[in-house]
Amino acid sequence: METDLKSLFGDIDIYLFDQLLKGRITKDMRILDAGCGSGRNLVYLLRNGYSVVAIDRSEAAIADVQRLGAACSPDWSGQQASVEAVERLSFKDHSFDFIISSAVLHFASNDAHFDQMWDELWRVLAPGGRLFARLASSIGMESSMQPLGDGQYLLPDGSRRYLVNEARIQGLTERAGGLLYEPLKTVIVAGKRCMTTLCVQKPSQQLAQL
Repeated sequence: METDLKSLFGDIDIYLFDQLLKGRITKDMRILDAGCGSGRNLVYLLRNGYSVVAIDRSEAAIADVQRLGAACSPDWSGQQASVEAVERLSFKDHSFDFIISSAVLHFASNDAHFDQMWDELWRVLAPGGRLFARLASSIGMESSMQPLGDGQYLLPDGSRRYLVNEARIQGLTERAGGLLYEPLKTVIVAGKRCMTTLCVQKPSQQLAQL
């Protein structure tokens, strides 16, 4: 059974798996994995005929995804995965109904870079679409994070990350006119770092015109 589950779901983020269980991701959606890495969150989607596009700035990561796509889906053309930076997406406005951003945004180099990435993700998200983001934050461990300036922090685990707090997330969501369709969830990992799950929905055209 363990082998079967691994084959079916790969190393999917448990919180993205939760979105699948809740029916937030459906086969009629156009899905973007923005910063896909080697495709850990794509196995189930590819095996089950979801419409998926994947981008990453790493050529090696995209090569891995190309191999994964060919192994998982008979319909894989190779054109669904490409080398791109999140802050400079090539897609038209409103191209996707569900966007995955898993462990990507905290690699922003400064406030402006983070805003660029956020704004691009929001631009290509369709009205009524959902953005699922997992990112490092300071929530619950504010006093343990050493500020380095311009949004960068030294974490207790020795890594350097761009961190958001709850006020920053609320500000981004309000500025974009988005709605949290689930409450923020933050996990503190062994007192060394925090990971926050952010689920934001873009208003439909009808709501946006009110």
